[in-house]
Amino acid sequence: MIKTYFKRFNKFKWYKKLALALLYLFIILFIIPQSFTIPVKGATKNDYNPNSFWFYPWGKSGTHKGVDIFAKTGTPVVASTRCFTISTGNNKRGGKFILTIGPKLRIHYYAHLNKIYTKKGCWNNLGEKIGEVGSTGNAAGKPPHLHYSIISFIPHFWKLDNTPQGWKKMFFLNPIKFIEE
Repeated sequence: MIKTYFKRFNKFKWYKKLALALLYLFIILFIIPQSFTIPVKGATKNDYNPNSFWFYPWGKSGTHKGVDIFAKTGTPVVASTRCFTISTGNNKRGGKFILTIGPKLRIHYYAHLNKIYTKKGCWNNLGEKIGEVGSTGNAAGKPPHLHYSIISFIPHFWKLDNTPQGWKKMFFLNPIKFIEE
């Protein structure tokens, strides 16, 4: 009977390793200092509208949940913070995109890219080139730009309001406040 118990226990050993690895990852992501840089190489405050976050109405999404930073096609897009790439791909709205997870378990979304240089599972240092500005997805035919959003898993209840989609403000952080610090 004891041998049977140990055989069953060994089957689930990989679950323990995975859980421990995820725990370490979350701890590390909470400990990493949160430093920011503007995600488009050479961009200044003149390259984006400081009032564009949570602008309504904004196309099919209703409310603009990020900032658009305008630059020439091919301008390097850099990691705005230290982060792991959790996804890359291509979709109808965002076109070529990158999703990363950084300090404080915040998701950083880079969209409308011309090219992607990072891969899923890769570590990106602050300021490291991860892509190029473009006009893919629903930005096709519009001036090239990077759409940049920051999403928090931890709700910020004090940001909830009565604006259209105002309940989502708990999760979408204003990236302009972070890149201007």
